Amino acid sequence: MSTDVVPGFVAVVLVTVATLAIGTWGLKFSRTTSDFFVASRTVRPGLNASAIGGEYLSAASFLGVAGLVLTFGADMLWYPVGWTAGYLVLLVLVAAPLRRSGAYTLPDFAEARLGSRGVRALCSMLVVAIGWLYLLPQFQGAGLTLKAAIGAPTWVGPMVVALVVLINVGSGGMRSITFVQAFQYWLKLTALLLPAFVLVAVWVGDGAPDPTIGVGAGADYWSLPLGSGGGQGLYVTYSLIVATFLGTMGLPHVVVRFYTNPDGRAARRTTLVVLALLGAFYLLPPVYGALGRIYAADLATAGSDALVLELPRLMVDGLLGEVLTGLVTAGAFAAFLSTSSGLSIAVAGVLSQDVTGRHFGTHRLSGVAAFRAGAAIAVVVPAMVSIAAPDVGVARTVGLAFAVAASTFCPLLLLGIWWRGLTAAGAIAGLAVGGLGSGLAVGWTLVTSETTGWVAVLLGQPAAWSVPAAIATMVVVSRATHSRVPAHAGRFMVRLHTPESVDLQRS
Repeated sequence: MSTDVVPGFVAVVLVTVATLAIGTWGLKFSRTTSDFFVASRTVRPGLNASAIGGEYLSAASFLGVAGLVLTFGADMLWYPVGWTAGYLVLLVLVAAPLRRSGAYTLPDFAEARLGSRGVRALCSMLVVAIGWLYLLPQFQGAGLTLKAAIGAPTWVGPMVVALVVLINVGSGGMRSITFVQAFQYWLKLTALLLPAFVLVAVWVGDGAPDPTIGVGAGADYWSLPLGSGGGQGLYVTYSLIVATFLGTMGLPHVVVRFYTNPDGRAARRTTLVVLALLGAFYLLPPVYGALGRIYAADLATAGSDALVLELPRLMVDGLLGEVLTGLVTAGAFAAFLSTSSGLSIAVAGVLSQDVTGRHFGTHRLSGVAAFRAGAAIAVVVPAMVSIAAPDVGVARTVGLAFAVAASTFCPLLLLGIWWRGLTAAGAIAGLAVGGLGSGLAVGWTLVTSETTGWVAVLLGQPAAWSVPAAIATMVVVSRATHSRVPAHAGRFMVRLHTPESVDLQRS
């Protein structure tokens, strides 16, 4: 093994060993089915917020944002702004009521609110689809990281991440993964923060050259939002804002975390801490993107997702550069493991309730066994797809997952929590319109490289039209079927919106 790959190899091994060790330690706390699904609803706000930060800061956050800023400039800062601000919307409208619902998964909530197995089945399919779409870039990013760090074939990364995630998720479920993800948030923050200090010091020592000068034909517009976008650029920006602001509440691995809080008040406190943790982290990727304009301009045309991994070695010579490369490699690998773990738990929870827990070959599984079988399916399928199609952009795929989530579960949660008049027929119609519309855009985007023209723009960023279409459909169809509003809707909404202090006084 050459000396330039040793730090990366050591970093990957250490992160993997630490992840397995913490997961194994957490296993002793996992005994019941509730432990596997929602950690028996006992996770306190500080720990839960760190765990949410660990699973939410994915390959797109750790690698993709810096690459997008390098290539496209200031417009791409809407990604981290939207990904963070989505938790503000979640805090105000969804967090506490969702926890008070008592559900384990999004399909649980939909069935309890609307009393419909049909709505539940459709929600289950959407959870799996969104989860797999979000898992795909995690495995792709792992392949990219191991290729850049140690020269491994691109299929090695997905296989390693899939194996580690399967061991941790299958052994201890949510209870075990909570400790792992909390550790991985702080590792990722450190892995970007310490090298950033060194790289900025090198930049200052070089005379602090201006990153907006002399890189590509669009250099004049790099630091100006919508500098050359025109009407299409304005649409893309607003559609991206809609997708990221509203998509967060519909991401299965995010929503399931709020079921682990003891009560609605704790869910709100968790969200506030998450906002602070994400805000601190997202200050760092743009630094790498700006420095990349000066020291790694060639990556702007090819390989921009590798910028964070390559920049320390390009800017700092010798052992220090290799150590910094090893550190960012460790952070990147932690990002894939933590996000993949959270997504796998969310998808496995749904599969265990609606697929493996009902029929699995000739056997019927239940409880922990059904969860473990669901986890295997949740991990293996996207891992195989990532190996077969390794060239889809990391941040681009995650952005599409946000658009689908915003177009489906966001309308369902907002109307289900705040409007008594929602009916099962309205929910199914709205989910179908939002899911098919955004799903068509996802399929088109993944099979074509076309990025110019209004058709490409509308399909590349569908949230601005697919979200309003889904909400309007839910409202119109529910109005037309108002006689089928569930009889228990009023009581259920009282449960969602009654503060815990009132419950304590009544008890």
